[in-house]
Amino acid sequence: MDLQQRINAFAKLGQFLSQFKNDNIIKDESVIANDLFFDGFKHQIKLAKEHNGWFTQNNIFFSLESWSNSLTNNNLNQWTSKYNFNIKNPKTIAIIMAGNIPLVGFHDFLCVLISGHNVLVKQSSNDKHLLPFLAKYMEIVEPEFKGKISFTEEKLENFDAVIATGSDNTARYFEYYFKDKPSIIRKNRNSVAILTGNESAEQLEALSEDIFRYYGLGCRNVSKLFVPKDYNFDAFFNAIYKWHPIINEAKYANNYDYNKAVYLMSEFDMLENGFMMVKEDESYASPIATLFYEYYESIEDLQKKLQIDSDKIQCIVAHGFSNNEIKFGETQKPQLWDYADNVDTVEFLLKI
Repeated sequence: MDLQQRINAFAKLGQFLSQFKNDNIIKDESVIANDLFFDGFKHQIKLAKEHNGWFTQNNIFFSLESWSNSLTNNNLNQWTSKYNFNIKNPKTIAIIMAGNIPLVGFHDFLCVLISGHNVLVKQSSNDKHLLPFLAKYMEIVEPEFKGKISFTEEKLENFDAVIATGSDNTARYFEYYFKDKPSIIRKNRNSVAILTGNESAEQLEALSEDIFRYYGLGCRNVSKLFVPKDYNFDAFFNAIYKWHPIINEAKYANNYDYNKAVYLMSEFDMLENGFMMVKEDESYASPIATLFYEYYESIEDLQKKLQIDSDKIQCIVAHGFSNNEIKFGETQKPQLWDYADNVDTVEFLLKI
C-alpha cells in the first residue's frame, strides 16, 4: 500500500464523517460503504454519549465535524508533502490514548497509519466506542489496512515504539515502563490567553469557544488568562455570556457548585457570573467551571515567563504577542500539522 492509497482512504473517512453534523445528520448516498456503516455509527455515537456524560452530542459532533474538515485530499497531501515516506519494514506502534475529549487520540492513530506502520491501540475506558468503528470503516474502504490495526484492553505486548498520553503521574510510570522503547510521552499541559484590554467584543466572544468547548477538558482549552494590572473583566464577562446555558448541564453544574463552595469556604477572592468563576492563581490548570488569571507587568516579562514554563503550555491565544500564537477561537481547530507539545509525531515515526 503506497502513501496515496493511505491518503485516499483517510479522505474517504473524512467524507463519511461529514454526514454527522450537530444541526443535521444527512445520509449521503455517494459515500462509500454507507449502507454498512451509517446507522451503525449513529448507534456508536449514542453509546458514547450514554457511557460518558462529558461526551454530549454537541461535543461529539464538533469533534467529528473538525475531523471531516481536516481529512480532505488537499489537507492530507499538503501535510504529508514535507516528509519522505520510505518505510520498508513497518513497525508496530502502541498508542495509549487519553479519554478527556471525543477521539482525542485520533491524530496519533492517523500519524501511525499514514506513515506506513502498524498500530496497536489501548484506549481509555472513557472513549472506547467511536474509534474501533471508524477503524473497521477504514479496513473496508482500503482492505490493505486489514491486519495493520488492532485494539487491546490487556497489557501491551509485541510493539516496537509507543506514544502515550496521560497525567504527570502516569507519565512517570510510562517513562519507566517504556524506558527501553522509542517513545513520545505526553504529560499535563494547558493553554493560556494573553489579554491587553484592547480586544474587540468579537475576539473575546471567540475566546469563549477556547474556554468552554469540551467543558474545558482538553489540553488546547484555555484555562488561564494573563491580564494587565487593573484589567476590567466586564467586557470579558459580557462576551462569554452566550455560553450561559452550560450551567443547565448537570455534570458541569455540579462542578461549578462544588468549586464555588470550596472557594467561598476558603474565603478566596473571585469573580463569577452564575456559570463561570474567575480566580487569581499562579497555576495553569484550573478546575472545571473556573478560569485562573494572573497579572503581568510587561509583555517582555510575560514572554520570558511563558518561555520558562513552555513545557506546561500547549497553546498561547493572543494577538500580536508571539510568532507561535493562535488566534482567538481557534484552539479547537488544529491543522494536521499542528502537533501536540510541538513534537513532530510523523518525523518520530519515520526515524524508528
